[in-house]
Amino acid sequence: MRVRPLFVIKLGGALLDDAAALWATLDGVAAMHRANPGCVLVVHGGGSAVDRHLARLGIASEKRDGIRITPPSHMPEIAAVLNGTVNSTIVALLIARESSAVGLSLADGSTTRARVSTQFDFDPGCTGEITGGDPRLIETLLRAGFLPVVSSIAASAGGELLNVNGDDAAAALAKLVGATALVFLTDVAGVLDDDGTLIASLNGAEIERLIAQGVIHGGMIPKVRGAHTTARAIGAPVIITSWRDPTILTDLASGQSVGTAVHAVVSPNIMSSTR
Repeated sequence: MRVRPLFVIKLGGALLDDAAALWATLDGVAAMHRANPGCVLVVHGGGSAVDRHLARLGIASEKRDGIRITPPSHMPEIAAVLNGTVNSTIVALLIARESSAVGLSLADGSTTRARVSTQFDFDPGCTGEITGGDPRLIETLLRAGFLPVVSSIAASAGGELLNVNGDDAAAALAKLVGATALVFLTDVAGVLDDDGTLIASLNGAEIERLIAQGVIHGGMIPKVRGAHTTARAIGAPVIITSWRDPTILTDLASGQSVGTAVHAVVSPNIMSSTR
C-alpha cells in the first residue's frame, strides 16, 4: 500500500506551446521530484504539435466534436511527434533540472490495455480508449526514484498504435497507480465564486448547485463536471489549477491547498479561500 503522496500531473494545451510557461512548470515538477523522488508522474498530450507536423507534411487532419479523426496512415506521424519530439523534449528539460526523468508511452510494459474507442457514433479511426492495464513498470520506476513522463500513445491487443485523449490517459494512469490526486494544469486558477474568490473544494452536489445559481457557467461547466466524473472513476480528487503561477506545484508538494479540488464525495469548506 502506498504511504507517500503521488501526484499525476497532466501537461497539455497552451502550456506545451508556451516555452517560458513550460520551463517554469517543469521547474516546479523537478522541485517536487527532488524533494520526494517517486512522488510525481507526468502525462502529456501535444495536439498542437501534431497539427503543425501534419500540416508541414501536407496531411489534412479532420476533427469532429473535438476528436481528431485518425486514419491508420496518420498514426506513425502522430506517434513520432508525441513519443518522439514532445516526450523527448519534456524529458530533456527535466533532466536539465536534475530530475531522473524517463520517457514512456502508455503501451510500454503493458502499462495500459487499449482498444479503438467505442464512445462515438462515427468512426474515429485509431482513436483509443483505455480498458485496463498493469502498473508494475510505473511503480518500479517510482520506487527507484525515477520520474516517469508518459505520452498518450497506446497499443491495441493486436499491436495497432492508438491515439488516446491526454486527459483520459492521465485519469487512467492515476487510477492504475493509486494516485493521491490528479492535477490538470489549465489556463485558469480554478473555480471562482461570485466575488472572484477561489473555491477550494467541490463535490458533485455543490457543482450542480453552483451551476444552477449561475456561479459556474460557460466553459467551466463541462470542465468541472468532467473533473467530478474523473474523481469518481479514479477514487481521488481532481485538482484544477493554473500553470500561469510557477509556485503552484511546489506549494502543492508542501501540502498547501492550490486551485479547486473536485471530490467524488462531500468535501469541506466549499467557499474557503485557497491559492
